[in-house]
Amino acid sequence: MNKPKVDFDDYTDNYNSLLRESTGFFAESEAYFAKYKVDILRREVPATTKRLLEYGCGIGRNIPFLRAAFPEATIAGSDISVASLEIARKENPGVEFILEQADTNVAEPYEVIFIAGVFHHIPVKERACVMKALYQRLIPGGTIVIFEHNPFNPVTRKIVNDCPYDKDAVLLRPSELKTLLVDARLPVHRSAYCLFVPPSLSVLLPLESKLGWLPLGGQYWVTAVRD
Repeated sequence: MNKPKVDFDDYTDNYNSLLRESTGFFAESEAYFAKYKVDILRREVPATTKRLLEYGCGIGRNIPFLRAAFPEATIAGSDISVASLEIARKENPGVEFILEQADTNVAEPYEVIFIAGVFHHIPVKERACVMKALYQRLIPGGTIVIFEHNPFNPVTRKIVNDCPYDKDAVLLRPSELKTLLVDARLPVHRSAYCLFVPPSLSVLLPLESKLGWLPLGGQYWVTAVRD
C-alpha cells in the first residue's frame, strides 16, 4: 500500500540534524554512513570508472566521497527535490546535478549508478518503471549498486518509523529488490547485509565482510550488471 508522498523540499534545512537525531546511537556523524556506503561501492566497481550517477542524491552528502573514491570519473547527481539540488550545487561545484521529472533523459549513459536509501520512498506501483528507466541509463556491462534499509532489523524499522522524512517509506525485502532488478534485465551479481558494527567498535569492522549472509545488519546492498 502506498503512503502519502513526502516532499523533501520541506526537510532540506535540517536533513542532516534529523539524520543525526535518528541514528545518533550508531554514529554521531552522518558522514560515517556516506563514506561507509561509498567504500562498499568502490569495492564493487573499478576505480577507473569514467561516468557515475548517484540517483536520488538529496543534498549531496555522498558526492565528496564519490569524487574521492573515483577521481577519474565525471560524477553526476539527480533528485526530485529542487531545494535539495540547490544545496548540493552550492556544496559541490563542478558536479552536474539533474532534476528528476517524468520526462527526464540523460544525454549519455553511465558506467555506474549508485542509489542509497531511495527505493523505499518510491511508490510501490512505480518501482518497476523506475528500475527500467535506470536500465536505460546504464551502458551495456554497466553496474548498478543499490543500498536499502533492512526490514528484518527491528532497530532499522524503529528508526524509519520515527523519522519525519520516512513517513512515506515502504521497506523492501532483498528478494523484492532483486526481483525488480531481474525484471528490468539487470542480473544480480552480489548482495549482502551490512552496517552491523558502529564506529565505536571499529576494531570489529573486519568481521562485517564475513557477516553479509546474516539478515541482522541495519541495511543491505545489491549489485547488478546490465547485459
